[in-house]
Parts: sequence; structure tokens; C-alpha cells
Amino acid sequence: MTTIKIVTDSSCTMEPAVRDRLNIHVMSLSVMIDGVLYRDDDSLPGADFIAMMAQAKELPKTSQPPIGEFVELYDALGQDGSRVISIHMTQGLSGTVEAARQASHLTKTDVTVIDSDTTDQGLSFQVIRAAEMAQAGESYETIMSKIAEIRDNTTLFIGVSTLDNLVKGGRISRATGILSNILNMKVVMNFQHGQLLPVVKGRGNKTFMKWFAEFKDELQKLPNVKQIGISHAEGLELTEQFKKELDALFPQMTIPLLHTTPIIATHTGKGAFAVTYYTEN
Repeated sequence: MTTIKIVTDSSCTMEPAVRDRLNIHVMSLSVMIDGVLYRDDDSLPGADFIAMMAQAKELPKTSQPPIGEFVELYDALGQDGSRVISIHMTQGLSGTVEAARQASHLTKTDVTVIDSDTTDQGLSFQVIRAAEMAQAGESYETIMSKIAEIRDNTTLFIGVSTLDNLVKGGRISRATGILSNILNMKVVMNFQHGQLLPVVKGRGNKTFMKWFAEFKDELQKLPNVKQIGISHAEGLELTEQFKKELDALFPQMTIPLLHTTPIIATHTGKGAFAVTYYTEN
């Protein structure tokens, strides 16, 4: 039986112990801070990156992995005859998935590239489940079907304390960013198909708590919540409260609370958070 190996990219927020246990292969993106290029890997912890970004003269710039690095990884993984499923952040945020697709045509290995249509822990939901199924010896077709099901049933909310990075990165208009900063606006957005759709905005962290109360009520009404993940960019105090309340609602579920990756934090800025979940049919 052909072995299936799972590849993702460094925007996939997950616990290193889970990554290592499931033998998930991660392609690192890069981030440039004031002319110095850093790999987005274990050598650049999220908290360290936030501090570096705060001192930077301009917004850090992110870059996708070179196609050649994808080819090298795919070639190595396929030397024993294995197939590869390579799952990446949405093309709406990065050209990483397209680089992976181009590499899949250059490698000798049988590679299937998937646009996850999300990122952060939303991406990890697909990656982790695929890796678990691959370790259990599930078929390629069964794994692909499960990935599609998770992708179609994942919801990701992002809360930001400042719109500076989103404006500088071209994700929203400068006029919106200026207005929000003047008014100390906090914004929660639904991330859908590469687009940020505002859900609620207001002044101060009470905006986030009001949104969370409504979100929690809606979540309780869903019949088959399979997994929830919480990420933050130096927003631990707020997200610890989220986790405490969600743990009480879903006592049988392990809900990761993780610092997001430098790639994501570059776009969201300090103090941001993400709450992600998926349901099963």
C-alpha cells in the first residue's frame, strides 16, 4: 500500500508536538524585517517576532517559499514511492499554493496540491486530520474527501486592535484605517474565500467581548462542532478568557490556544486574535 505524506506551510498554526508526532512536513515562508530575511520556522517564535515588528522602521514583508524548495521536498518524500498531499493557505493571502502547484508539475513524486481556502488554525484542521488519517492507513480518496468536508465547514473570525498592518499591507483602504485608529475602533471580521468581511466594530475591548458573547450563543446551537482553535498575536489575556468560557461549553474537547505565526501576525498586527471552528456533517 502506498504511503501518503502531508505537507503544509508555516502559516499553519499548530503545536510543534502535534506536527512532529504526525510527521507533518512544513515549508517555511520568509519574512523580511528592515532588510534582514528570516525564515518563519521554530527559530523565530511568534512573541519574538511581535517585538521585532514593533521596533521595525516599516511593515515586514513576507515571501512564499521558492518553487525549487518545494521540488526538493517533494522529490525527497517520494523516493520511497509515497504520494504527497500538500495543503496550503488560501491564494487570497499568498502565492504559496501556486508555487506548490508549479512544483508539483516538476517533481517525480505524485503530488496533490490543495488550496485550504483559509489559514492559521483553520488550515491546521485540514492538515492534522489528513495526517491522522494517513498514519491510520486510510485511502487517498477517503483523506481527500475529509479534507474537502472540513474546508467547506470551517468558519474563521479575526479580531484586530489596530488596522495599521491591514492598511499598510493593502488588505483594506487607508481611509478606513485612519478612521478606525482615530476612534480607537476594534473590528471583528469573518474570513471567507480570502476576503475579510466586517462583522462588528466598536470602541475598546468591550467590542470583542460583546461579539464573543453572541458568537458563543450561536456556537452552542450548532449540533456537530468537531474542533475549535484560538490564536493570538500578543493578545493572551483576552484569548485566555475566550478559552475558559469555551472549555466550559465543550468540556470533552481540547481547544488549542496558540500564538499565531509571524506570517499571520504581519497582516493582523499586535493584539489580534482568531477563533476558528469546524463542524462535521
